[in-house]
Amino acid sequence: MENLWILTEERPKPEVIVTILETFAKDKNIACIINPIRILPVLENKKFNFSYEVIGFHCNSIKKVFIKSVSGFSSFVDFLIFYQDNQPTQNDIPLYAIEETKTDDKESRNTGVYQRASKFVFMDLFYKNKNINKIMLYNIKVGQKDKPTVTYVFGTRLLLTLGVKIIGKVLDEETFKPFASVQEIIDFKDNMRNAPSGNVPIAINQVENKIEVSGRLIKNDSLSHDPNIGALSLICAAIRNLGWDGKITITKHGLEQKHLSHRNKFIQIANLLRIEVDGLNVPQTGPKNNYYWKYEEKSEKLGTIFIHLVVENFTEGYSIFENHAGCEKGYFLTKEGGYIPLAKYSDRVAYKNGNKDKIISIPDLILIDFVKCEIINIEGKQYGNMTQGFKDLEGFDDIERLYIKKYYPEFEIIRTVVLYGGNRNEIEEAKVGFLLNENGDLVLAIWSPYLFKQAIKNLKDFWSKCKV
Repeated sequence: MENLWILTEERPKPEVIVTILETFAKDKNIACIINPIRILPVLENKKFNFSYEVIGFHCNSIKKVFIKSVSGFSSFVDFLIFYQDNQPTQNDIPLYAIEETKTDDKESRNTGVYQRASKFVFMDLFYKNKNINKIMLYNIKVGQKDKPTVTYVFGTRLLLTLGVKIIGKVLDEETFKPFASVQEIIDFKDNMRNAPSGNVPIAINQVENKIEVSGRLIKNDSLSHDPNIGALSLICAAIRNLGWDGKITITKHGLEQKHLSHRNKFIQIANLLRIEVDGLNVPQTGPKNNYYWKYEEKSEKLGTIFIHLVVENFTEGYSIFENHAGCEKGYFLTKEGGYIPLAKYSDRVAYKNGNKDKIISIPDLILIDFVKCEIINIEGKQYGNMTQGFKDLEGFDDIERLYIKKYYPEFEIIRTVVLYGGNRNEIEEAKVGFLLNENGDLVLAIWSPYLFKQAIKNLKDFWSKCKV
């Protein structure tokens, strides 16, 4: 019997963790009981040890389930799952690699498939020929599109060709099946609608022992066109996976030699898949000399995710919006339970005409406290960036006017900064509501929001009285 370790860059959501646990139990053919789970920060001597434990899951084959915050060195999947007794090291091989998205092609064809697909391809640079279960997990909040777009069908079939399992969406098995041959990929792409006039279409052409894949990769004078990086990586990986051993060349890319850096993720993928870039020399990345991930020790999200989970597990309060650093942006939750994607601009036309003040500044976290009838707008910062956090608090007028006051008119709004880092064990600035320092101390002030005080008190009481 081993522990299950879940390493993630994301804020762990209970519904996603339940899906991961159910998938593990089903694949291992083992019985388990999953009650409403809680994701609790683990305290040792009243200090946070930077681990979370999943409570409410019972299985004779698993001792405990732990969650740790990590950071990828580059393009990183959302979850790595390890089944072993000891905390994973960078040399251990995960059992699962899982990418989570809330985006269906109802919202975005590219983000839902292409933009995330390159993560699975990039991961093979570090775990080549390892038996890792790859999963694309859809955690959809706004409903699934009744009829999938052809772009989504194409991208999903490419993922299936790579052995990626799709969870969280209802897929017609006759429509969504792996491609059986390279020619089938080419034929399907040929039958898709052409790109709008003026755009460079993604097209696949085979000439004898060479396949050309066209696609624009230049953006803002760099190799950074993420949707096309994902699409071209996925197409080329599927072609290689089906046994193609000839040349693969990217054409109509718009790049110059100066744009090709050995550090770029697409160039590293190009080395892995033996992809050529038409008219240019692809830098050789050389042997792998770094790791895929590391434990997170610096990010401000260590503080904001902590306060988020403590509030939701130890008070009646909860989040109505989240945008933790480096994590997927959530929806705004209305009082009626509706999910709303936030607009990027308070006045799109004015912004496009050059008024950059019309972009909407959004908090890292918005919490609601029904006891005090308060809504707390939170800006997360590393301890050394505290002053910038104070400045950022001043930019929340638009989100409060357009969303919070509209959907929660009777609530008072509080703005506060949540900090991570440093060694201080007291708060001196009135705009700071909570500090999690690098020693794991949970630091509050007399002016901290009531919701924070209640959450931390109940967390400490739990660990002092309860044996888990």
